[in-house]
Amino acid sequence: MGPTLGIDVAAPAELAWQELVELGRWPHWGPSVRAARLDDGGALLSAGATGAVQTAVGLWLPFEIEEWHESASRRSWSWRVAGVRATDHRVLTTGPSTCRVEMSVPWWAPAYLGVVGLALPRIGRRAEAAATG
Repeated sequence: MGPTLGIDVAAPAELAWQELVELGRWPHWGPSVRAARLDDGGALLSAGATGAVQTAVGLWLPFEIEEWHESASRRSWSWRVAGVRATDHRVLTTGPSTCRVEMSVPWWAPAYLGVVGLALPRIGRRAEAAATG
């Protein structure tokens, strides 16, 4: 994978992870996502999941989860969208009530870092609000 951006979040890793795996949350933080759905009709992303994501311009593109990792200190997933390697998503536990959320873009798509740069603070704010609310 290529360039990476990250943000430290004052919330437990589980709350940040939920932002990344609950498809209904994606439009709230993802500037390029209008909606998403899983082929199995579920609401939670999982290893090997397939589905479609609706872009901000309304185009539906198929996706598949390519890599999945879950441990106590690190959770991550990466995907292919329309058959093309896309972003990697990671939540790293840094303490009992803190974490770091990172996203990487393919080496050929550094311009997408602008979208990632908008998404990360939104994820952080949503996770922090959930932790205090």
